[in-house]
Amino acid sequence: MPGPKSTYILGISAFYHDSAACLLRDGKIIAAAQEERFTRKKHDFAFPNHAIRWCLNAAGITSRELNYVGYYEKPFIKFERLLFTYLNYAPAGLFSFLKAMPLWLKQKIFLKDLIRKELDYEGEIIFTDHHESHAASAFYPSPFNEAAIMTMDGVGEWTTASFGTGRGNTLSLHSEIKFPHSLGLLYSAFTYYVGFRVNSGEYKLMGLAPYGEPKYADLIKKELIDIKPDGSFKLNMKYFDYCAGLTMTNRRFHQLFGGPPRKPESKITQRDMDLARSIQEVTEEVMLKMADHVHAVTKMDNLCLAGGVALNCVGNGKILRAGKFKNIWIQPAAGDAGGALGGAVFIWYRLLNNERVSDGVHDRQGGSYLGPRYTDDEIERCLKDIDARYVRVTDGEYAAKVAGLIARQKVIGLFDGGMEFGPRALGARSVIADARSEKMQSVINLKIKFRESFRPFAPSVLEEKAGEFFDLACPSPYMLLVAPVQKSQVNADSYGRKAGDILEQLNIRRSSIPAVTHVDYSARLQTVRAETNPRYHQIIREFYKQTGCPVIINTSFNIRGEPIVCTPQDAYRCFMCTDMDYLVMGNYICDKTDQPHRERYRKEDISQILD
Repeated sequence: MPGPKSTYILGISAFYHDSAACLLRDGKIIAAAQEERFTRKKHDFAFPNHAIRWCLNAAGITSRELNYVGYYEKPFIKFERLLFTYLNYAPAGLFSFLKAMPLWLKQKIFLKDLIRKELDYEGEIIFTDHHESHAASAFYPSPFNEAAIMTMDGVGEWTTASFGTGRGNTLSLHSEIKFPHSLGLLYSAFTYYVGFRVNSGEYKLMGLAPYGEPKYADLIKKELIDIKPDGSFKLNMKYFDYCAGLTMTNRRFHQLFGGPPRKPESKITQRDMDLARSIQEVTEEVMLKMADHVHAVTKMDNLCLAGGVALNCVGNGKILRAGKFKNIWIQPAAGDAGGALGGAVFIWYRLLNNERVSDGVHDRQGGSYLGPRYTDDEIERCLKDIDARYVRVTDGEYAAKVAGLIARQKVIGLFDGGMEFGPRALGARSVIADARSEKMQSVINLKIKFRESFRPFAPSVLEEKAGEFFDLACPSPYMLLVAPVQKSQVNADSYGRKAGDILEQLNIRRSSIPAVTHVDYSARLQTVRAETNPRYHQIIREFYKQTGCPVIINTSFNIRGEPIVCTPQDAYRCFMCTDMDYLVMGNYICDKTDQPHRERYRKEDISQILD
């Protein structure tokens, strides 16, 4: 007799940025991926046909076997907000209105029809609220049976921030802040003003902040944002253009801060650094006050976070160190991609009322290794097809060999296991190197990532050794918490040393792990647990045996302007058109010096990357 038929739920997010798909089988997350990884268009917002197809193939089902499809927000309510905003700012918003409407009328407003057509699906389609999806993505996969929940982003339908509680399989949101007042859009306004791209450059702004002083923080709080004791706030909209125009800031904003926005790729000045530090500190103040208020209202020990602002790992770390909440868990795909997961788990637990049991320790995200994975046979076929030169190592040789290369100051592209869901590389699609090297940060930034030299790198550390190097009271498996480097690891002679430009500051040896120690003696760390990613843990453990250091550099396996690599072909191309020394895919190792056609890759690919 066949057993009971499984229930499949597909979650989808699309049409703003970072489109994604997620598939549940009987409530378990079995596949999730962003569309950008397949199309190679960074932050691809198109309907995620490729991601959906991969999720269905991973489960071995067709779309007709789906029981439910969930979409991460309610398009009619979002359309209402857009119409209301355009009318409220008329005629100023006419050009923006005319630019936005064709896509809405063609696709977004008739989303149910589009989903049915693209999926060849006739079953039930459920639209969850945007921040409800964020909240569900934060709480339901978390290790907690009950927790307070905070969501913060640019904007969903109307909501820009909310808080609530989750208990067992129930979830409810109690309070919200509404558009146009948005902490995410305030941060994005400064991202734009300092010359970075909105919805992708916020990480750069956060990384730039420690180089500056908060000279403009008081001005921001006086003119731009009115912050209340409970963390609620209002923005002074006369300084912003995002409601009516096609830019984030306006002439008044530029006059207030003494000039026009920085031109992209132009020299970063001390003023830019000070602006970054100022908005970062204001953002942290709001986040901390919100968290204090949520704790006072909910009286809970655990906190779950999601929404784009929850990717501000400096703010997350300060919430944790404030001590109001004993434990904190952040959805690894905290932005819109995670809404696909949130919509799916909301249907399973909240609408279908399935039981949820938590042990307080293990989450349901599985390390977020939820994307495509490749067998050694598939990897070898790819290497043969592209005429690569390689050697194969056994499972017993693997960790010692890779660790030995790192110890010899080699930079390695690591491709192993399921691709990460979310913006962080966590040891499956990573570039790894020696954290003890003083020069490695600038080498990887300039010769491999082709990005700004000030960008810090994250450390991966054995979870059992993390406390010896970082002042962090809990694990950080998803690289979403910033913590101070332990004083025992800091080079005391570096305190108070002055340097001129950014490059000179980078050359100061601040700790025993200088390549991952930011200028403020902090690090955005990943703690690696053996049971979650045993092979990555083995590499770091073997590196520890060889060197006495349980910390390595971990940055995403991609180059500037491209998504993280997805396939073996992506990985080999990225390896060949950069100055990486070795590529490790499964149990196969490629030495750059052995590869044929090296000049062809550099000529064809580097020119495209830098265009």
